[in-house]
Amino acid sequence: MSEPSNPSPTEASEPMIEARGLSKFYGSFAASRDVTFSINKGEVAAFLGPNGAGKSTTMKLLTGYLAPSEGSARIAGFNMATERLQGARRLGYLPENGPLYADMTPRSLLTFFGNLRQLTGRKLDERLDAVIHTCNLETVLGKPIGKLSKGYRQRVGMAQALLHDPEVLILDEPTAGLDPNQIREVRKMIRTLGKSKTILLSTHILQEVEAMCNRVVFINEGRLVFDGTPAELGEQGLGKQEANLDERFHELTTAI
Repeated sequence: MSEPSNPSPTEASEPMIEARGLSKFYGSFAASRDVTFSINKGEVAAFLGPNGAGKSTTMKLLTGYLAPSEGSARIAGFNMATERLQGARRLGYLPENGPLYADMTPRSLLTFFGNLRQLTGRKLDERLDAVIHTCNLETVLGKPIGKLSKGYRQRVGMAQALLHDPEVLILDEPTAGLDPNQIREVRKMIRTLGKSKTILLSTHILQEVEAMCNRVVFINEGRLVFDGTPAELGEQGLGKQEANLDERFHELTTAI
């Protein structure tokens, strides 16, 4: 399996996803607390952590779906609290178990979302053709989404996120619930997309990090506990020169 390519120095100088002191409180409970990191142009970053660590909440804060209690989120330089429309034009978001209209077909759903994004005529046709090809949806375009396998529904969600050709992708558990063959297909797609887009994908599956990512942002109990490369994550294990990712995951999720 080939390693993800590293961004060039020019790409690395331009942050495309930024969290600055992001916190979200529900009463006394902190779903996310003082999370600060940035993902540079051309990076494919894993947002790693155990279930309930605050990954989905932080992603919703980054995309503007939730308002932060404290701090700010920026997409391509735009503040998602005050410049959300500008940021949204540059962002594709695939939420975990994202809602799809079961009675619609993939073609009708993508056309509907294209119209919402003010894509019409030849431009809409070009983008439909592009995402249908990228997500391998040709054989199911006329079938009701409710009749599709989870793997195909995930592809439809990905196509919707890609429809307006965004610079930034935020993907929440993109392989959750898929079988091994479907996981391979989604990983291949993400590696291909990572050649031209900045991607942050949340996961608690360590193989995702090794297969797709050149950067790791790790949170536990709503707090940032690691930010670096996959190699650095493996090397910093309690005084060991080399520690595998399973050991590091355990260490970082039991340290707080």
